[in-house]
Amino acid sequence: MHKVAVIVDDGVNPFELGVAAEVFGDDRSDRGVPRFDYRIVAPVPGRIALDYPGGADLLVQHDLSFVDEADIVVVPAYTDCAGRDCHVGAIDALRRAHARGAWILTLCTGAFVAAKAGLLDGRRATTHWRHTDRLARDFPTIEVDADAIFVEDGRVVTSAGTAAAIDASLHLVSVLFGARAAAVIARGMVVPPRRDGGQSQYAVGPVAEQRAETLAPVLHWAAERLDEDHTIASLARRAMLSERTFARRFREELGTTPLAWLTGQRVQRARQLLEATDLSLDVVAQQSGFGTAALLRHHFQRQLGTTPSAYRRRFACDLEDAEAVPVG
Repeated sequence: MHKVAVIVDDGVNPFELGVAAEVFGDDRSDRGVPRFDYRIVAPVPGRIALDYPGGADLLVQHDLSFVDEADIVVVPAYTDCAGRDCHVGAIDALRRAHARGAWILTLCTGAFVAAKAGLLDGRRATTHWRHTDRLARDFPTIEVDADAIFVEDGRVVTSAGTAAAIDASLHLVSVLFGARAAAVIARGMVVPPRRDGGQSQYAVGPVAEQRAETLAPVLHWAAERLDEDHTIASLARRAMLSERTFARRFREELGTTPLAWLTGQRVQRARQLLEATDLSLDVVAQQSGFGTAALLRHHFQRQLGTTPSAYRRRFACDLEDAEAVPVG
């Protein structure tokens, strides 16, 4: 029987904790899925406060000693996981588990706990799109993949936010026990064994969005006119800067190039139109500034890992209830 330890502390998120329990805690041996010895552990057993509206507690019976036996160690999200100090015992237990070859699975901002333990140094990793910038800033040796739903690197699996915990957990089951086992669990959870695309399609605004300072007026002007032709030269003229100075300042303030920013804004505009209108792809392409449906598909697939049609099927609003999106 494979042993799974889930490390919790005050402020643990009940959703990610529930995902771990659903994937690893349910007995599906009658359907060919291996059984798990699943235990929730804490640095100090007893009452643990959940990050739950209205207040709720979890009574934990096991201490961290079980981590030293576990084949899989799960770290869910915690309140302010990025900024808070982690319990020294939990950090040490994680390091020992990884050193002896156990798999480490972090869910959402649980990646910060693994990062503080040094397990992500020199590795690829991800976390919720709201926190990828901070993970990269606080731990510069980590190669942060801001778009990935999950990342596997060196027996460490990190997941993006909330529901991505399901994807990462099923992926680990597939790696260790095969695709059939993962499919059985997924079917019971009424979810696909694997989703297409990355987490950018769920983010609001660019994943790596930064605040523009001196360029804010020209960016606002361009964002209101995405269906028009824009070049570095035309934007630089609008900002009353040379092209060279404009490109340099753009990189300094936004961390990207003008054309990459413009493409990202057009993809965001196309997303809005696909979600809240029934306009054809040709019209969506024209109003978002791509010009043709083929170019829209190219950039949509490149940035979001899915097609405009698939995105619309997944995220389209009820047009009678949706707020109107300007289409002029």
